[in-house]
Amino acid sequence: MNWIILIIAGLFEAAFTACLGKAKETTGTETTFWYIGFLICLAISMYLLVKAAQALPIGTAYAVWTGIGAVGAVLLGIFLFKEPATFWRLFFISTLIASIFGLKIVSN
Repeated sequence: MNWIILIIAGLFEAAFTACLGKAKETTGTETTFWYIGFLICLAISMYLLVKAAQALPIGTAYAVWTGIGAVGAVLLGIFLFKEPATFWRLFFISTLIASIFGLKIVSN
């Protein structure tokens, strides 16, 4: 169950990154709403990370959390913000995903 909580926390980390990107593209009241979304996603992500880290090793939990957030942010950048999907970007994201799975396998 703690791994599921950690995965959800990582997804909320990617979501708060997306909110920052959308806030950068907007003006006025819409920007404010994106910043509010950022704060909500940030709070949920941090809360879930704390809950997961109570049962998982903190080093593993933090590495997996940031890894999921990084992968999510890059994928959101590619699909939502039209950033380039070059071979090397995808290659290194793949190695990051493999590392996340590796940490899961070697952790108790």
